[in-house]
Amino acid sequence: MKTNHLVEFCNARKMHSVKEESINLVVTSPPYPMISMWDEVFCKQNPDIKYELKDANGFEAFELMHEILDAVWKEIWRVLKPGGFACINIGDATRTLGSNFILYPNHMRILKYLIAIGFSPLPDILWRKQTNAPNKFMGSGMLPAGAYVTLEHEYILIVRKGGKREFIEAQEKQTRRESAIFWEERNIFFSDIWMDIKGTTQELASKKTRKRSAAFPFEIASRLINMYSVRGDTVLDPFMGTGTSMAAAMASGRNSVGIEIDESLKDTVLGYKKDIIFTANEYIENRLRRHIQFVKDRHRKKTSMKHRNIHYGFPVVTAQEKELLLNELTAVKEIDKNLVEITYATDPQKSFCRKAAI
Repeated sequence: MKTNHLVEFCNARKMHSVKEESINLVVTSPPYPMISMWDEVFCKQNPDIKYELKDANGFEAFELMHEILDAVWKEIWRVLKPGGFACINIGDATRTLGSNFILYPNHMRILKYLIAIGFSPLPDILWRKQTNAPNKFMGSGMLPAGAYVTLEHEYILIVRKGGKREFIEAQEKQTRRESAIFWEERNIFFSDIWMDIKGTTQELASKKTRKRSAAFPFEIASRLINMYSVRGDTVLDPFMGTGTSMAAAMASGRNSVGIEIDESLKDTVLGYKKDIIFTANEYIENRLRRHIQFVKDRHRKKTSMKHRNIHYGFPVVTAQEKELLLNELTAVKEIDKNLVEITYATDPQKSFCRKAAI
């Protein structure tokens, strides 16, 4: 099995190179409107934003920033296949302009627009970011009523284009079965609150580009890709950043397209080629190790597992996991300067195969 991964540096609002209804899944985390570290990005695309911020017109600036994102969401509607999903990680913003401290509800504004252009909203996920900060309040602290709640969560909005995706052909059904997730993973992934993933800080290769805090974690991208697509699907990230969604797609046997406006990130994004095999295979092996430990824990508790995976031979909880296969990465080939091909093993990893009960 092989997948292709294309990197493009262009304006995400004009994804002309991406064909209509060619994408199965969008996984992205855009710049957050009204978070100061992203002001420059928005102001370059619409100088009026700078003047609204200077005049302390917060909601006017907020709306102009979102109009830039709206153009991307409209393009996402165009390129998604019917039944395809878009998963958008976004946080709300708090900011003081003039003397007024205000919440800017980014998730609400984005979801409103997505519904307006035709997307079907689905239950979202709250990503509860862990923090070690000793002081979790803003304002006057213990004295009412001038303190404010600290935002320690972000939203993962999930929308679908049209009705439920159908798997009709025999090969489609087979691929879907092989793309299954473990029962114990399902119980975590499909919870509406994720509390086990920390935000990350990524040092960027380019000295011209500042450090981005709370970067989109690999684990979030990987979960969403495994939840809402199957092997061989194509995943798009129109705000590619450091390439996390693309790397997660590689680790999951999906094709991907990444679009980024900031060319200073190019060395960082393309740098994944040198270590993606190790990184992806380590992630895959950890999933398998966790499942084997899960089986051992169930066995000690004398909890039966009625089914067995046909590739690895280890027990699984449900019949839907019987054909699950996590393909190991074996080679990375540069096809063009911004295009790479990943080759995967077709056989299960021998070290995880079990003939007898664990």
